[in-house]
Amino acid sequence: MALTFYTNPMSRGQIARWALHEAGVDYDQKIVQYGEEMKSEPYISINPMGKVPAIDHGGTIVTECAAICHYLAEMFKPDLLPTDGEKAAYFRWLFYAAGPVEAAVTNKSMGFEVTEPDKRGTLGYGDYDLVMDVLEQHFAANDYVVGDRFTMADVYLGSHISWGMQFGTMPERGSFKAYAERLTARDAWKEAKAIDVDLIAQAQAK
Repeated sequence: MALTFYTNPMSRGQIARWALHEAGVDYDQKIVQYGEEMKSEPYISINPMGKVPAIDHGGTIVTECAAICHYLAEMFKPDLLPTDGEKAAYFRWLFYAAGPVEAAVTNKSMGFEVTEPDKRGTLGYGDYDLVMDVLEQHFAANDYVVGDRFTMADVYLGSHISWGMQFGTMPERGSFKAYAERLTARDAWKEAKAIDVDLIAQAQAK
């Protein structure tokens, strides 16, 4: 079945592109521009949220980066899925990135902060520093999400960490930097990144 990848190079679509390359998937690319194109037909029929990325795999639509990453591993690259013994860590940290990390970073970036300790529990993640401390503890003891082996969960969580440090929304802690260096040394990351860098350059030149 053909796979169409809807993206914009200046978006979280970079995560999905990396996942596509890790999974070794042949795909057709459709660049969706911000503004009217992304918020109207025909793209709104693909993703009613009016955001990228999304994939159409033979008529099956998948949105949300974490879901796209895992779906691609399930369908194309089982080696990137967790073994039975790795599933607990794989899903724990995949959803930790999609939940606490995403929420904590977004809230901090937007200037939203709950200072009353008794109200922090309503956020679901406590506070930003706690989220970062827990993540740091994991990577101080593990090279990858599941331990010593790269899986598709590293594409998603690793993107949060590398981007977070790049844009100053996450601290440059030693374990984070070492983890990001391992990931960005991968051939699939380099291939995918080069495509998006070139697309961004083309857009800026217009």
